[in-house]
Amino acid sequence: MKKVVVFFCLSLNAMLAFSQWTVLPSGTTNHLNSVYFPFDNTGYVVGSSGTILKTIDAGSDWIALPSGTTNDLQSVYFTSADTGYAAGRMGLILKTIDSGATWVVLPTGTTSDLFSICFTGPDTGIAVGGDFMGNETILKTIDGGTTWTDVSTGTVAVLLSVCFPDADTGYAVGINPFMATGGVILKTTDGGDNWTTLSAGTFNGLYSVDFTGTETGFAVGMFGMLLKTINGGTTWTNYPTGTSNTFSTVFFPDNNTGYVAGSMGTIFKTLNGGNTWFQIPSGTEDGLFSIYFSNADTGYVTGIFGTIIKTSVGGTFPVGTPGLSSTSNLLNIYPNPSSGAFTIETSEISGHDQLSILNSGGTNLFTCQITGFKTQIDVTNLPGGVYFVRLTNDKSVVTGKYVKQ
Repeated sequence: MKKVVVFFCLSLNAMLAFSQWTVLPSGTTNHLNSVYFPFDNTGYVVGSSGTILKTIDAGSDWIALPSGTTNDLQSVYFTSADTGYAAGRMGLILKTIDSGATWVVLPTGTTSDLFSICFTGPDTGIAVGGDFMGNETILKTIDGGTTWTDVSTGTVAVLLSVCFPDADTGYAVGINPFMATGGVILKTTDGGDNWTTLSAGTFNGLYSVDFTGTETGFAVGMFGMLLKTINGGTTWTNYPTGTSNTFSTVFFPDNNTGYVAGSMGTIFKTLNGGNTWFQIPSGTEDGLFSIYFSNADTGYVTGIFGTIIKTSVGGTFPVGTPGLSSTSNLLNIYPNPSSGAFTIETSEISGHDQLSILNSGGTNLFTCQITGFKTQIDVTNLPGGVYFVRLTNDKSVVTGKYVKQ
């Protein structure tokens, strides 16, 4: 006998948040690899073929600065309003002391590519890189770049990112080129004179690192890899994001709020110190390389082919934020309530859709990619209660409420 099950279909009031990122005119099609804002309105971007751009009006207009090189520039860092540095291919480090009007080449003593540079004080800085023969490079200066000392450890790695949460403690991450996707993490506790290798716990290459203090930090990389440590790198926890897109950059403007960005225009955000993450629409499918927030709400992301996008509202609104437009036809959840499984039906499918289930406290319990207009979710193992269902794609975020009996 054929069993007929009648579902009660309930159309929910959902929240729709269109992309809160604006595309800025960069005036170039060169790849833009790094962005840094020493002040709210003044920022710099560097990229391929020696590109250096500057804005003094919070990104509304960008002017090209003469770098004097055609080498790709990978990283930019300013220690004051006037003094800044850019690092790039073939051991190149440039310095400006007049807010970018002119740049001079600093002698580094290496021909290895340099991918990241940062300073712990007006004169003390670290640059990292390597070559794909497996020769890791770590350079240190204590005289504002006049001289650089090679403090490499001999680790087989190309180091792609470095950060110092204080003057003594620093971290660098990268990839072992002989392991194809081998993740590498190094740590120093003496200002970069000596480095030790930490266990990354992953074979995925790591592209970016950022710490909110000496003990708590994040590293991101290939295939959606997102790691967190709360004990100074002794152990790392992998936080599943539900995406296989590569993360190229991570940035925390404060201890609780953080962002990661990467391929296919992917941006994720956390509001609770990295314990849970949700994807936010960026409005682009371009590869994204670098992210920087000049204050709590205002952030910039750069990427391929001259891409610069900006947000003035922290990227987007979290679930439940008042003021988002309400709809009644974008997300159907049925049967609702139910005890074992429910079906999600939506009229919005872009091909890059991510479905997440969150508890009432906002913790992400389940994430998967969906490709069809109907998806059945088995929630047999979930305890009874109220849950939120979130559907994220490149253009919107839609949420609804589900009750488990």
